[in-house]
Amino acid sequence: MLEMRPDCERCGTDLPAEHPGAFICSFECTFCSPCADALDERCPNCGGELLDRPSRAEKHHAKHPPSAVRKYQAAKGG
Repeated sequence: MLEMRPDCERCGTDLPAEHPGAFICSFECTFCSPCADALDERCPNCGGELLDRPSRAEKHHAKHPPSAVRKYQAAKGG
């Protein structure tokens, strides 16, 4: 089951699980649409293809909650 990460790890934009607009690679690195476009639909971490992440209906959140762990770090490498 997908983690449904809550943010773009490149810019920090919120990406709610119930909304479209997130892109993921096979390792679930998660990016917003503008960042996926800027990355030419290639994951900067693994080089894999970034594809549309399916949304998860909110009615399923109680039994299958999306991740709350944010991956964006404003000061990467510092």
